[in-house]
Amino acid sequence: MENPIPLALLPGLLLDDGVWRAQIDGLADIADCRVADLSVQESVADMAADVLAAMPDRFALAALSMGGYVAFEILRQAPSRVAALALLDTTARPDTAEQTARRRGLIELGQKGTFKGVTRRLLPMLVHADRLADADLTNEVMAMAKRVGRDGFLRQQTATLRRRDNRGILPHIDCPTLILCGREDALTPLAWHEEMAEAIRGAKLVVIDSCGHLPPMERPVEVTAALRQWLGVLSG
Repeated sequence: MENPIPLALLPGLLLDDGVWRAQIDGLADIADCRVADLSVQESVADMAADVLAAMPDRFALAALSMGGYVAFEILRQAPSRVAALALLDTTARPDTAEQTARRRGLIELGQKGTFKGVTRRLLPMLVHADRLADADLTNEVMAMAKRVGRDGFLRQQTATLRRRDNRGILPHIDCPTLILCGREDALTPLAWHEEMAEAIRGAKLVVIDSCGHLPPMERPVEVTAALRQWLGVLSG
């Protein structure tokens, strides 16, 4: 393709470009993929500003989990710059009281120097049960958490804790929008994605079966195909 589509890829909490590796390779013929580093900023607003500074005037935006919160903030700061939006395994809702308490507890532990990243005990919250024996997958998830590290984790959790309720922005999104999630996502359930798809005009909902919170890694072929179809709206 002569003019590949600029595509910003936003990873989630304790994740980096490794989560998007299959999509970077699989979309290389149509998209100029650029993965944001969301581990160095102090707030979601700063994360969004850094993504905007790194991208051209118009670009497509795909975001996973915590990256979705950043995507919503990008739409607040510069809605006209987003040509198309893909939201994967995320939510527009704020944290519940229980989630807030859990985050605060993890921040406190991290500040004391206790940081374990993603352990095998936590993996069932992230990936489907059928994939827990896949060493390549689980080892890469744990390796990403190690690369982000304690300080990055603390910044991300603090920023996430302070994020806005994004439900009010959903009816104002007017670009081609894909909502995608793993059917068995234990962190951001299907119902929350259905809620977003209903609120965003013209949004398409794609549900990946036998998949947890990390479809780009768990079901890379299906996710890449869905993103390719979504980007096809821009490429004509």
